[in-house]
Amino acid sequence: MADTSNQYNDQIEKCRELFINKMHDYGSAWRILRLPSLTDQIFIKAQRIRGLQKNKEQKIAEDETSEFIGVVNYSIMALVQLDKGVVEQPDLSLEEATQLYDEQVAKTKQLMLNKNHDYGEAWRDMRVSSLTDLILQKLLRVKQIENNSGKTLVSEGIDANYQDMINYAVFALIHLEKIKE
Repeated sequence: MADTSNQYNDQIEKCRELFINKMHDYGSAWRILRLPSLTDQIFIKAQRIRGLQKNKEQKIAEDETSEFIGVVNYSIMALVQLDKGVVEQPDLSLEEATQLYDEQVAKTKQLMLNKNHDYGEAWRDMRVSSLTDLILQKLLRVKQIENNSGKTLVSEGIDANYQDMINYAVFALIHLEKIKE
């Protein structure tokens, strides 16, 4: 499991680096996005991944890796929005946004470690396409919860679904890196 923790950190560092670079370029403009908008953005990324996995021809020169990184980063943004609320104008400095990013990653990684312990690293035997399907399933669940004004009867909340999407995307990134080696 120490290997999983290190591999997880390596993939998150790539996601974090892109987040920081985009914060430098665009600031925290993402802070105006409502949760359904972030959910739809993640949905677009996941649908593109699924399309790349199914289609023989690719017309845009971005691979699954960049899209899984997008799933991670948009999901972290959604978790920040859940905690802080949506604003009318960008309101976070690079340092503040990075700190919030790191806090969400720490919570999400701890969830992964707990589940990984209980499930015995079952994700290692999963296909990247299955991880993609699970992300899409989580997105459909989040959309349904959003349509129900955030209310659930017996199910986990939106935050847990975003955390699961982050973890599935990181697992896919680990698998993809291993395939490239």
